[in-house]
Amino acid sequence: MDRRSQNEDFYKRIRKRLVNWYKQPEGKGYQFADFLLAAPDLFHLLCKLAADPKVPSKVKVKLAMGIAYFISPIDIIPELITGPLGYSDDVMVAAYILNYTMNHVGAETLEKHWVGNQNILELIKEILKIGTKFVGTNNIKKIKDVFK
Repeated sequence: MDRRSQNEDFYKRIRKRLVNWYKQPEGKGYQFADFLLAAPDLFHLLCKLAADPKVPSKVKVKLAMGIAYFISPIDIIPELITGPLGYSDDVMVAAYILNYTMNHVGAETLEKHWVGNQNILELIKEILKIGTKFVGTNNIKKIKDVFK
């Protein structure tokens, strides 16, 4: 299986897991459910940007880190223990990296590759704004330290 197929399979697994979770009372009642539901599209955007020949290598390094973070079962809030809520740190990491990317390649590059329903610029802004409420103060510090 090639890397593209693996990324598509991972995308589908995340999407299915989060959509099923959202249908449950726990998901419907979660105040940040919309941000978690954006996780597969944020992962897709990281992958598309990493493959874009117009994106500079130094930015691609950060994008690759974000992709690896999404895929890794070992992270700050592990999905294996917390279930779909474990994607909250992945979403935060993606927002930090996408904000960094936007500052280096421009908003139009992100918009070109975005497949989600929300406005990607507003989504990134909102995720960064609610960060401490979303993943907790200590976790925000850890994420910032790792992805400086």
